[in-house]
Parts: sequence; C-alpha cells; structure tokens
Amino acid sequence: MRVPVLLAALTLSLSTSASAQDWTEYISREDGFRVDFPGQPTITQRTYTSEYGLNLPARVYTVNRGVDRYSITVVDYRNIQTLADERAKATCPTGFADERACGLVNAGRGYWKEELGGALLHATYDFIRRDAKVTHLAWAWQDLVEGHEIQLTNNADQSRTFGFVTMHGNRLYILEGTVPGNYPPPGLFQQSMGFVDEAGRGVRYQSIYSNLYAEWPKDFPEPPLRTGQGGRGAGPAPAPQQPQGR
Repeated sequence: MRVPVLLAALTLSLSTSASAQDWTEYISREDGFRVDFPGQPTITQRTYTSEYGLNLPARVYTVNRGVDRYSITVVDYRNIQTLADERAKATCPTGFADERACGLVNAGRGYWKEELGGALLHATYDFIRRDAKVTHLAWAWQDLVEGHEIQLTNNADQSRTFGFVTMHGNRLYILEGTVPGNYPPPGLFQQSMGFVDEAGRGVRYQSIYSNLYAEWPKDFPEPPLRTGQGGRGAGPAPAPQQPQGR
C-alpha cells in the first residue's frame, strides 16, 4: 500500500525540481537590473504618474506562468528636474517670485526633490490602496540597496502578492509576484533582485545604498563598491574603480 504514496512523493519531487529549473537569471542592461524569472519576460512601455502628477516613462517586464504572475516595473526619474521645471515655467507667470503660489501641482523646482525623495513611499502606497489586506510591511534591502517590502492578501480571491519597491540611480523598481493563496510564496523572485552597470556587470556595495546618494552626493556620500569578487551576472574584470559583480 506504500507504493502509491511513494510514487506520489516522487512525482511531486520531480515536478518541484522541474519547476525550479524553469527559473533563469534575466539581465537588463538598459534598465540596470537582474532578477530570476520563470521564463522570458514580455516587455511593454507605459506611462507612470508620479506623486505630483508628472508623466514618467516606464517599462514593465512580465512573466505569467499558469496562475502565477511576476513583474518588474522600471520608472525613469532621471529627467524629473527638467520635467518639473518645464511645467512650472509653462503654468507660472513670467518672473513670478514664488513658484509655490502657483499651486502644489504646478510647482517645479521647489518639488522635484520631493518627487525623488517620496518615490518609494508613493509606489508603496499604491500597493496599500488595493482591495487587499496588508500582512507585512517593512524597510528592507536587496543587493544592499534599500527599499520597502510588502505582502498583501487579495480580499476577493485570497491570492497573495509579495512586492518590493526600491530605487537606484534615480530609477524606481517595483517588483511584484502574485500566487494563489494555497501556493508557496514567490520568495525566489523577490530575493533575486540585483543591479548591473551599463556592461551588464553586477554592482555590489559594501554598505546600504540609498538613492539619496544619486541626488545629493556631497551630503550623502555613496558607499564604496566591493572589488575583487565575481558572482552571478558578472562579466569580464572591469577597469580599476569600476563596479564588479558580487
């Protein structure tokens, strides 16, 4: 009578092993990240609305595997100052002494820093506003880059979503893995997040990185990069003082 049980266990083990083998590292040099996906992602262009109403270019990398869904949205904040200033010039009277008097939404130079500083919180709040129960919310990091970790249970179908919001080099990254309520959590996806340079080489810091380093380097010096280490996603040995893979 134990044979069917052993066969069932073996089938489950093989199925789990095959499923794990489906996961491969995906590297985007253009958007500066690497992550494990269960297949080749579909890439779509979209517009992302910032906290103060600016339309920013974004790309969404998505993989659907059965009932599971995995995605990374990359939002480009690198031109935020120019966009905010142009809007302020277009909406405020010429020579107006105080841009803030034109209205918060129309403010330019006085608020682009708030856009950058609040980007993580704004994206995290978008998760919280869903029709779902928040079961976990914490400050965390992946690959030593700080961010917000969040877990949700959908009120309608009880599916579970694991998210991570982070920012590196004035790019916002929104990771999201959703599985049915009785499935294992999509932890591999969330925890495999890393960053690469223009050559696709992995970037690894010696201490926690905050996007404040990108905007205010004099006030918040960027932590040094680790050197002399290879690792996943690393390419040929870089020149001195350049990032190496972990």
